Amino acid sequence: MDGIIKAEWDPLKKIVVHKPGIEMFLGLLEPYGSLYERAFSRDGARYEHDILSRTLEKEFDVTVLHLKDAIIEGAKKNPRVLQKLIEKAREAIEYSGDKEYILQATREFDQNCKYYDVQHFFYILLMHPMIQVKKKPGSRNIALDIVQRQPLANLYFMRDQQFVTDKGIVLSRMAKPSRRRETEVTKFLWEEVLGLPILHEMTDPAIIEGGEFLPMGDFALVGIGDRTNQAAIDQLLSLPLDYKEIGVVHQPLHPLIPSSEPNPMINMHLDTYFNVAASNVVVGSELLLKQAKMDIYHNEGEGVFEKETRDINLHQYMLDKDFEIINITTLEQMSYASNFLCVKDREILAVDVEPITLKVLKTLKDAKNKNPTKYSALYAQAEKDYNHLIKDGEFFPHKKAIYRSEIKPRPLNLRNLTGGYGAAHCMTCALNRG
Repeated sequence: MDGIIKAEWDPLKKIVVHKPGIEMFLGLLEPYGSLYERAFSRDGARYEHDILSRTLEKEFDVTVLHLKDAIIEGAKKNPRVLQKLIEKAREAIEYSGDKEYILQATREFDQNCKYYDVQHFFYILLMHPMIQVKKKPGSRNIALDIVQRQPLANLYFMRDQQFVTDKGIVLSRMAKPSRRRETEVTKFLWEEVLGLPILHEMTDPAIIEGGEFLPMGDFALVGIGDRTNQAAIDQLLSLPLDYKEIGVVHQPLHPLIPSSEPNPMINMHLDTYFNVAASNVVVGSELLLKQAKMDIYHNEGEGVFEKETRDINLHQYMLDKDFEIINITTLEQMSYASNFLCVKDREILAVDVEPITLKVLKTLKDAKNKNPTKYSALYAQAEKDYNHLIKDGEFFPHKKAIYRSEIKPRPLNLRNLTGGYGAAHCMTCALNRG
């Protein structure tokens, strides 16, 4: 059933993705401000995204819905959806200038709607433009500025705007202001186009992103830290979920970075250092799993969860649940090894880590040169990891432990897409696992 997921290892039937477009071009004008890890090729990223989608469709028989195409087709087929899309576009666009111009521009927008293609209104949602006009004496002597106000450069990370529980879709409230409008677009898809109910929409002061949530059958895990706060956890725990317990995983400070200068981007979501490969196998950085403290909440029914009083970390918690843990090195973790997509029990669509490691090492070396106190230990470990992985030929997912556990990996080269700070798991919203 669409919009209901029990476990991360159940067979993947349907996903939603967004192929990055013009908004990525704008994001790459200022990668750091756009929350990207590094600069990369936009054309290369779009090509890799096509391969990702085709692999899921052709090799794994997964239905792949494209956000843009679904909204445009929905608006073409349904006048009500089109009218709603136009209304959202009207709200997203802003005019600046004298009152007379603003009134004229607003009237012209309404008059001209009948001439525009449907995708015109979708692009307005992506760009969030402000149109500024200054008139000077003379015929059409106009200075026109069109300013893109925080374009949705991260929209292709379709995991984060929501997460799918065993009772329905929970709409996130994004931590970073530049990403907050993304949920307006995905909410439009769920409600207006696909007709899927939303179980809950996070409200202020809650912040949470979908990369923090992992359904695990009779329990679920959710991260808390830079991108998720306790207010969001409290709202989640008030929902009538069926999970017997929910483990809240505290984002660990990286032990190789001084605690006085933390960098939460290195392990910003739970799925950037931990993930599920099978019904009894997980993959993660043991260095971080042992640092990740947990709060355990037991389901008492009717949206009531009681907190257990015991000290435990994520590593021990998974062992207690009889899961095997496949360790990844610091360098592999920073190269998105854990950000794979479980397609079904013991089959994963994985990141081919080796092509990414040199890019990560270069970025880390530059950071070390700028701030040796903060990054020297982390860079030294990553360099040591690289030499070890080269010698043994065990870059993820080509690891002996993977094959010993009978995990079947399908590696993908995502060297450009990962430049935005995420990989296959982050880029896919699982909608149906049957």
